[in-house]
Amino acid sequence: MIAEDKIKEAIEEVKQFVDKRINEFKNLKIKGLTEFNFNPFLEIEPYKADIFSEASFCILTANSSATLGIKIQKEVGIKGFKEYPLEKLFQIFKEKGHRFAMQRAERIVSLREKENLLYQIVKMDNGKEARELLVKNIKGYGYKEASHFLRNVGFEDVAIIDRHISRFLFENGLVKPRKTITKKVYLECEEALNKISKNLGLTQGELDLYIFYIKTKKVLK
Repeated sequence: MIAEDKIKEAIEEVKQFVDKRINEFKNLKIKGLTEFNFNPFLEIEPYKADIFSEASFCILTANSSATLGIKIQKEVGIKGFKEYPLEKLFQIFKEKGHRFAMQRAERIVSLREKENLLYQIVKMDNGKEARELLVKNIKGYGYKEASHFLRNVGFEDVAIIDRHISRFLFENGLVKPRKTITKKVYLECEEALNKISKNLGLTQGELDLYIFYIKTKKVLK
């Protein structure tokens, strides 16, 4: 399979960076705190993040980019996401160039009311069940954002179907191309990725990072 050959090549190129990122995610699940280091893919100093900061990051990346989310996450910091007033968050997001600065600021302020729920969800074992709770309870979270958060806090059984991953599946004939990723299409894509994961002995989280690298030449999150 051509798709699997591409992934095998990516494994040879960046396995050390993917393994490092997965360990950073696992620290979030186990310790509630981690330090992200995106060198050599982004020129940004390593920084610390906690569970709430990571949940906020996933709100920021919706209809945006991981790179912008990372830059904002470092700028705001752990304390800022929990304590900055709405207007200050809005100004930071706007200055960094986020297209939906006020909406994202409002959603992160609203997220503060769900902080305890986030910690409870992180302690769960089943990523699929945890995802349903997130989608139901967190404003701004669809399947992609919920899966993104769960992968980034150490869950290994959910897939992040963003534009890079869906294009990879469509271009390699693994899933019929669609213009809109509905829940049904999302689960179809996830199942296609699950087959690749089993064939290559990878978790969904690892596979996502490798495909993202294939499409962008970066290992981010």
